[in-house]
Amino acid sequence: MKPRHIVVPALALIICMAGFGAVYAADNKYELKQAAVIKDILSERMGKRVILKMDSGEALEGTVVTVGDQVVHLSKLAGKDFYDAIVRIDKINSVVYKAREN
Repeated sequence: MKPRHIVVPALALIICMAGFGAVYAADNKYELKQAAVIKDILSERMGKRVILKMDSGEALEGTVVTVGDQVVHLSKLAGKDFYDAIVRIDKINSVVYKAREN
């Protein structure tokens, strides 16, 4: 087999992977809106894992199921296999979420 037959497909694969990486990175970039509130940020993360840092210092990790006007429903809490949580939005200090892959 000629070396050219190996180099061309390898180059094509590298170019495709670089293109997918750029698209994937662009999709995950978060742009903070000036009027953003915790409720909006949680609504954008429906179905995804988040860590909520609370006023009390406690951290709750789970999947966002529903976001209401005053509460958020988290399911599949980390370290508590059979538990969900209903959390008051006004008691949340920060929302931590996975923004990118390595």
